[in-house]
Amino acid sequence: MRKRKLATRVENIMPFQVMAVLARAKELAAQGEDVIHLEIGEPDFVAPEAVGLAGERAINQGHTGYTSATGLPELKAAISGYYQSRYGATVSPERIIVTPGASGALLLMSSLMVNEGEEVVMPDPCYPCNRHFLVQVGAKAKLVETEATNGFEMDLHGLSDVWQENTAGLWLASPSNPTGAVLSRDYITTAWDKVQQLGGHLLVDEIYQGLVYEGEDFSALSISDDIFVVNSFSKYFAMTGWRLGWLVVPEWAVGGATKLAQNLFISAPTVSQHAAVRAFSEDVLAECEERRQTLNKRRVTLLEGLSDIGLPVVAPAHGAFYVYVDVSSVTNDAMAWCLSLLEKEKVALTPGADFGVKDANRYVRFAYTCDEDRLREALGRIAHFIASK
Repeated sequence: MRKRKLATRVENIMPFQVMAVLARAKELAAQGEDVIHLEIGEPDFVAPEAVGLAGERAINQGHTGYTSATGLPELKAAISGYYQSRYGATVSPERIIVTPGASGALLLMSSLMVNEGEEVVMPDPCYPCNRHFLVQVGAKAKLVETEATNGFEMDLHGLSDVWQENTAGLWLASPSNPTGAVLSRDYITTAWDKVQQLGGHLLVDEIYQGLVYEGEDFSALSISDDIFVVNSFSKYFAMTGWRLGWLVVPEWAVGGATKLAQNLFISAPTVSQHAAVRAFSEDVLAECEERRQTLNKRRVTLLEGLSDIGLPVVAPAHGAFYVYVDVSSVTNDAMAWCLSLLEKEKVALTPGADFGVKDANRYVRFAYTCDEDRLREALGRIAHFIASK
């Protein structure tokens, strides 16, 4: 009898190291330990109440069937209006493909624009799932080493040196996970110019759009209609479990994206879509802005506290809710350091190996996803941990 086995692509997808941290953190919490969670990218906010009530109304009114594959027309119109009013970008609703989370958008993008055997250029470090989605279509990521001294920005002048015949495109993120860095308009413009010259596509991951504290909060869609953009309701709107995102494509790609969405997803969650329309109301946007200010206060608390205990922040943490920290002065193995810190001081962090290859063992990611008092408590515990070595 032939032995059954998993598809070979599964072997090419690395598990998150942070899952080992999270699993142990949950075990410790179940034992009554006071664990401070700074490892998972999900703040201690829930969806705004008005959004939740809109979801309830959708259920009560029977709006629970399929929508069109590309999304609820009212939602697409609301997203389009948001781009115009907030970012001065004209994006027709037809170009917006509503997806089951940003993950769905990235999976759709991989299928839409990348062939088997091709590569996509990405900076090292970057969000790991991006390269794993490529594996699903028989492609792979080409990670380009970056330097902490340059805020982990890819050197665009060297892009042509890494671009090969089988290179499909360049994927960037701003604000970035794990570094929290925000790319400038000039940088994105230069990236787009370079990619056009090389004959590829450009995708900008704007999942943390709106959560910018220093620098310009803009959309790459204000630079060119031919840039692909991914976004999500999970971060700025705090709708993680509603599983709703979107992909903006050029007009020439709408037909292909629609066909793929029909086959991959049927449609995004209907109740979530009806609720998300309410997210663009002035009162909800005002609430989201208040939360952004709260996150900024947490950011400042964490940056100042890390400086006080001698752990250098190695990227300009100007957006999202992450700080990327160099722990090489206290360990040469970030993963082991994270696990030991969790056991001894009950603080959970994410090791750098989840995000890249180059020098990943010297970095950890902090997520400032709890209140300032808890952040100060975590910093105190970490200082005690370092001093006890």
